[in-house]
Amino acid sequence: MKMKTRILGEGLEVSALGLGCMGMTAVYGPAGDKNEMIKLVRDAHERGVTMFDTAEAYGPFANEDLVGEALAPIRDKVVIATKFGFDINLETGERNGGTNSRPDHILAVTDAALKRLRTDHIDLLYQHRVDPAVPIEDVAGAVKELIAAGKVRHFGMSEASVGTIRRAHAVQPVTAVQSEYSLFWRGPEAELLPALEELGIGFVPFSPLGAGFLTGKIDETTTFDANDFRNFVPRFSPEARKANLALVEVVKAVAGRKAATPAQVALAWLLAQKPWIVPIPGTTKLHRLEENLGAVELELSADDLAEIDAGVSGITVQGERLPEPVLKMTGL
Repeated sequence: MKMKTRILGEGLEVSALGLGCMGMTAVYGPAGDKNEMIKLVRDAHERGVTMFDTAEAYGPFANEDLVGEALAPIRDKVVIATKFGFDINLETGERNGGTNSRPDHILAVTDAALKRLRTDHIDLLYQHRVDPAVPIEDVAGAVKELIAAGKVRHFGMSEASVGTIRRAHAVQPVTAVQSEYSLFWRGPEAELLPALEELGIGFVPFSPLGAGFLTGKIDETTTFDANDFRNFVPRFSPEARKANLALVEVVKAVAGRKAATPAQVALAWLLAQKPWIVPIPGTTKLHRLEENLGAVELELSADDLAEIDAGVSGITVQGERLPEPVLKMTGL
């Protein structure tokens, strides 16, 4: 079955679902076996995925290196998205804490990323987090220079406020904005989605399965690896998980009726919100990849969507979506 495609911004065509590669090297516990992860990336492409999401901060550097090696044989058939914006030493990979979007740093990060990604251009370059010390006009200007030089094709932003997006877009058109969005976190609906529709900017939700919670495989008794970031997320405390399972029950009810899985319903719900939304679920397992891709063919009727909305409307999700220090870096 041919993969459906969607358009981000003014003409970046990608598969309706992308692949978030972050978890292949870190964050959700131990890194996957590199050769197995390279095979998984290529398996995803064989199944129609054309957009692959990475960042210099994932590792740092290890994820870009993995994605670059995996996609090198099929580079002309895929869209690679990566990110700059954290203060990371380009020689050692040491994190200095905080953000760094100084134009000279953006240029240096991009050159380093091109080498790791084994390519001469980055299809979509995101600012990972807004740097309050650098005017966004200067950031957009630096990316504009990179686009003029042929090193970058499209400009993206991540977890930025509507006001900041508008200012950046006036200097260099923004193709896509990436932020968390799912039935587990619907914050973008209030202001962000209407603004993106007005401006003609695509939206790329990360954690579209609520960091795994919406799969129905996690409850209050689940234990995470010591290195798993969910150990530090308020929304994933055992008490919060127990309360938030009410949300999963709504999704499970629809999944049971549609002969689908909760993950497929959660992703299909996202796809049904707007035609310019392209979720990027991540996984390290082929069967989960195939399950996720099944969401593209799952049609949720108006009644299905109304049932989901009615079911979740009375549920207040417990716990913040990120640890406090990380949350402070969003919406700037």
